[in-house]
This record gives sequence, structure tokens and C-alpha cells, in this order.
Amino acid sequence: MTAPGVDLTDRIAALDRAGEPYVRATVERAQSPTSTRPGATAVVLADGTLEGFVGGQCAESSVCAAALHVLESGEPLLLRILPEDAEPFPEAPGARTVVNPCLSGGAIELFLEVRSPARRLVVVGRTPIAEALAHLGEALGFEVAAEERVPDRFGRTTAVILASHGRAEEETIRAAVDAGVGFVGLVASPRRGEAVLAELDLPPDDRA
Repeated sequence: MTAPGVDLTDRIAALDRAGEPYVRATVERAQSPTSTRPGATAVVLADGTLEGFVGGQCAESSVCAAALHVLESGEPLLLRILPEDAEPFPEAPGARTVVNPCLSGGAIELFLEVRSPARRLVVVGRTPIAEALAHLGEALGFEVAAEERVPDRFGRTTAVILASHGRAEEETIRAAVDAGVGFVGLVASPRRGEAVLAELDLPPDDRA
């Protein structure tokens, strides 16, 4: 757990660069005598680790449990954490109310949202087809990188599509496969595509 008052700006930027999905929890309302304040922020990682400060141990356990649900569903959530003697609060779509008996009075409302970096598409080639694929990728919500030749590194790339009309195809496919990119596509006729794959002599899993 990060200590109260620590600025998470750098940590959040690092998570975004790494492409690691997480949930950002922001305190919207805090009723005294809770130990947090409006605007306090924490991040919850996929393994349930909480970094930041949004309240004491009981509040943190509720935030972590709700955050993992939000991470799985992808839907934001308004989480209300109430003391044991609080008046019943009506449930509403997009909101959840929990009661923590160890809260020393007061109430907290937090907004939980998934932060997941955009999927990254690398389009290799300087051709009209490559340009069209880049525009299509952007329209579908991808973070698109247009490259003329084999990228130096693929990082958190989701997919690579080659539309280079024969330029550096084998080299790019091999580099993308070796980097563990999940989808590698080649724009070519079926006959030429088979010839390119034959030159690479890929094992069956990589060929698929």
C-alpha cells in the first residue's frame, strides 16, 4: 500500500506505458470521521494489490473486491461504503452499497473505472493498402503505428499487419512471431502468402 498523500501520477503513467490494465478508484465523498478525503486516489491491479490511499483497512478490502469485479466486467461503478448503523441506501444501476462494521462512523463514495490501454496495431508498409488499414485500425479503436520497415521493438503490440508488397516480409514476420505478437497478418495473394510462409519454415503453431 502506498502511503497517504503520495502522488500516483508517475505510477499511473508507468502502468499506461506498460499496457497493464488496472482500476482507478477516486474518493468522491467522504463523511467525517473517515480517514480519507475527496479526491484521494488509488489504483488496484489485476492481482488485487492496492496502491494509494482511500481509507482504512476495511475500506480497502471493499474497494479491492469491487475493483476486481470492475476489472472483469469493464463497467465503471459507484461504490458506497457505509457504517453498520447507516440508513439503508437504495440500490441503483451502476452503483453498489456495502457495509463495513469496522468503519469508525462516516461514509465514503468512490468512483471505480477501468483503465486499459488501447490495443496497439503495427501496420508495416508505405502503400495505399497500408494507409487504408491504418485508418481502419484507428476507427476500430486501435493505437496505430505505421512503419515503413521492421520495427526495432514491438512492445505491447496486439497485432502486426504487413502491406509492404514484398518488402522485408519474412524478416518482419519472424520478428513479430519471436516477439510473441498474437496476430500477424500478411496482405498478399494466397499463392504468394504460402510461398512466404514456406520460406520461413515456421513450426505449426507459429504458422497458424
